[in-house]
Amino acid sequence: MPEISRFLGVIIRMYFNDHNPPHFHVEYNEFEASVLIETLGILEGRLPARVLSLAVEWASLHQTELMQNWESIRTTGACSRIEPLT
Repeated sequence: MPEISRFLGVIIRMYFNDHNPPHFHVEYNEFEASVLIETLGILEGRLPARVLSLAVEWASLHQTELMQNWESIRTTGACSRIEPLT
């Protein structure tokens, strides 16, 4: 599962051949969640409020890149790193 970004202890990943709808995975310590790219809502899992806020802030800045990665990883298996939240 490729890591596409990492910031402030938050790891963002996408799985090869993952199920629809388009989403990304957020990991932070023992917490994990899947976040929808289109709405930035939680698909499944749980994160501390502050971590969810950081992940959503980051994703809102990179929604186009996230969707491009979603399409690319599903069709070619390749993805690009995305700038971390600074």
